[in-house]
Amino acid sequence: MKFTTKEIFSIPNVLSYIRLLLIPVFVYIYITADSTGDYYVAAFIILLSGLTDMFDGLIARKFNQITELGKLVDPVADKFTQAAIVACLMFRYDYMWILVILLVVKELFMGINGIILLRKGRKLDGAMWFGKVSTAVFYAATFILIGFPEISIHFATILMLITGVFLGLSFLLYIPEFLKLYRRV
Repeated sequence: MKFTTKEIFSIPNVLSYIRLLLIPVFVYIYITADSTGDYYVAAFIILLSGLTDMFDGLIARKFNQITELGKLVDPVADKFTQAAIVACLMFRYDYMWILVILLVVKELFMGINGIILLRKGRKLDGAMWFGKVSTAVFYAATFILIGFPEISIHFATILMLITGVFLGLSFLLYIPEFLKLYRRV
């Protein structure tokens, strides 16, 4: 698969590259944080990452800049960002490992089935609305967990529970979508 310079340097793809570059910056700032201000900076980086994620999709659709490269880089940036966030939060919150397992199971299911279907000439046409809602809830909850480390463990647990419910629902709602694609093969 060859990509043109125009595709490689399209604004949506550049925004995805920026998201990828923000990951090690976030991890370093979060892990070395020793003041509330440091956590605010880490949360700001996640907010910036989330905004670039939102805008790359909007720009790609509005200005017809959807590319095959973008279809690859955007979800990779999403998954790496989410992985970095939960990996960092695992060191602060005891039950974050449950979200990690749920996220890994969901993404493995999506990835494996996506590859199988792609080989059969089928694929999902982008994220479904429930996947987007789940991602928005994930970012909102983890933004609070990152930016406000002094919140009570009870509130943090509620945020993790809400996030887990939305991840689980998204996972369950994707199953029939994949089954429909398998039936058409």
